[in-house]
Amino acid sequence: MTRRDALRVLSSASALGALVSAGASGHDRSGASARLPTIGPAPPFDLTDQSGRRVMLADLSGKVLAVTFIYTTCRDTCPVLTAKLASLQKPLGAEFGTRVRFVSITVEPEVDTPAVLSAYAAAHSADLEGWSFLTGPPDKVQDVVRRYGAFARRNRPGDVDHVFLTTLVDRRGMMRVQYLGTRFDPAEMLGDLQGLLRE
Repeated sequence: MTRRDALRVLSSASALGALVSAGASGHDRSGASARLPTIGPAPPFDLTDQSGRRVMLADLSGKVLAVTFIYTTCRDTCPVLTAKLASLQKPLGAEFGTRVRFVSITVEPEVDTPAVLSAYAAAHSADLEGWSFLTGPPDKVQDVVRRYGAFARRNRPGDVDHVFLTTLVDRRGMMRVQYLGTRFDPAEMLGDLQGLLRE
């Protein structure tokens, strides 16, 4: 199933506060020079990575980003999403880490300490030169989740209802496309990342 079939989300800057409807359309990829639409400025964040270091969106300025939401005790969809992102590290080659970064933000910070996130990254063969796993106070994490248009509700430890939303951010800090769900084609995301690098 392609990203478009899996509900690729596009919105205007005025709609950032809420997840846009499932009827949103994808962009036309028919032209060789087709560009991704611009949604609006990426919401800032100020969190802690798997090494205990502070990471802010501003620290990543000038890089193309893929920002997503996971939690380490998830046993079904989170590992699928993380594996898809991991599969893009090698195809990105030298660009990964230097010009492209992945940012995975936990939606269960009550459990996902830096040490737990570090173990999760290792289990998924994440190259930490180009991939940050972030946590922070629950209220701060929830605010980031909301401002990116996602959703998360912790029912009990290890059980979090949440919307899978992966956002590509260009080098100017603008959100360009959001993938809803886990059934997107990694090759299509790779093409979008490479297109943003060429801009």
